[in-house]
Amino acid sequence: MEYDVIVIGGGPGGYVAAIKASQLGLKTACIEFDEDDQGKQKLGGTCLNVGCIPSKSLLDSSYKYHQISESFDDHGIKVSKPNYDLTKMMDRKNDIIKKLTGGVSQLFSHNKVDAIHGKGKLLNQNDVEVTDLKGKKKKYNAKNIILATGSRPINIPSVPWNGTTVVGSAGALEFTETPRKLGIIGAGVIGLELGSVWSRLGSEVEIFEAEKELLPMLDSDMTRSIEREFKKQNLNIHLGCYVKESKKYRKGVNLEIEIDGKIEKKYFDKVIVAVGRRPFTDNLLDESCGLELDEKGFISVNKYCQTDIENIYAVGDLVRGPMLAHKAMEEGVMVAERIAGRKMEVNYDLVPSVIYTHPEIAWVGKTEKQLKDEGIDFKKGNFPFAASGRALAAGDAVGSVKVLADKETDQVLGVQIFGNSASEILQQGLIGMEFSASSEDFGLTMFSHPTVSEALHEAALAVNKQAIHIGN
Repeated sequence: MEYDVIVIGGGPGGYVAAIKASQLGLKTACIEFDEDDQGKQKLGGTCLNVGCIPSKSLLDSSYKYHQISESFDDHGIKVSKPNYDLTKMMDRKNDIIKKLTGGVSQLFSHNKVDAIHGKGKLLNQNDVEVTDLKGKKKKYNAKNIILATGSRPINIPSVPWNGTTVVGSAGALEFTETPRKLGIIGAGVIGLELGSVWSRLGSEVEIFEAEKELLPMLDSDMTRSIEREFKKQNLNIHLGCYVKESKKYRKGVNLEIEIDGKIEKKYFDKVIVAVGRRPFTDNLLDESCGLELDEKGFISVNKYCQTDIENIYAVGDLVRGPMLAHKAMEEGVMVAERIAGRKMEVNYDLVPSVIYTHPEIAWVGKTEKQLKDEGIDFKKGNFPFAASGRALAAGDAVGSVKVLADKETDQVLGVQIFGNSASEILQQGLIGMEFSASSEDFGLTMFSHPTVSEALHEAALAVNKQAIHIGN
């Protein structure tokens, strides 16, 4: 069968590219090998099935339990000591996943995208081989091919997964009971989010990170505040340390860790390995297809996600840039648009990032270090949520908003937020930055009162020492 577009991979980048291509009048198919427990095709990729969505479900459930346990009394609400049903939490998470994956299938049907169940392999410029679940192979032809197979967690030799006591991020979303002692290797987005979930539910959590700084993609004044808050939340984070060896038992794991030049042995009931992800290219490219991987396993593309073969594209975690679902989605839309002859670009300077702990951590644009390295003079403004009436009323006034602006032009170049609703507030900053807004533009914009968004307004005013509700 011949198509205008074949997409290999049904994750965020792939299914969005397929839907958009079909909407633009292109005959489109999407190949995905993942399946549910009944052997039916499962769309949505890592994000929907074992990543973004299920982790947010558990983050929200665990935070509600934490609120009842720790903060209701401050509001004058008296409750007996709460309990939680982990099985029901997991069932709720799984129901959400089932609903959303089914939703993608319905969108394919609505938009006339052919869903092909099997493992896709690029043979050459126009041909894709699909191996179904029974091992039967079939060839498909397309004028354009989009590679969107995503990424997989990195396994480290010193602590290999065993699926029971040592797991990756997916396994950490399937625990049947709360570990008493939980070790996490990696203090990035995944490690911090999963650490938050299980700490709230009663685990004694220790996180081990090789980097000497926590979240080096942020400015140090923000990370100091973040570290203090996580310490209060009983997230014990060790920086600049290395796991040398692990010994697994039926009900636990011993880790040998180098901390501050000293070897320590620690026992945990469960260990989560969250040290990053690698592009998933296993059996994706035939040896003669004409594409090669770089030294890190990525597929080389230009700014339009076009490979060295002009009608073959790659998006999402397969290519350079942050491994984020929304980045993959926008790349998928861009590629579909360009195949259809339209001119669209992705602004890679403004890719937002969020860590869904509580408080949330969110940022976009440049940091102080990046601006200094690029020789750009800047000015900055900060506003603490402790000075926000809405945040204080909610009993959620930890953290701050930071705005960086060009010293000469006043254009906003970066926004960093640590606090309640940081992910939502960031979007307001991002929209302004997309239109090259100045800090003065933000300052002259009327924000509703009382809202936590006013913190962005005040931080922008503070850039030019004009904040109203703090000293300048």
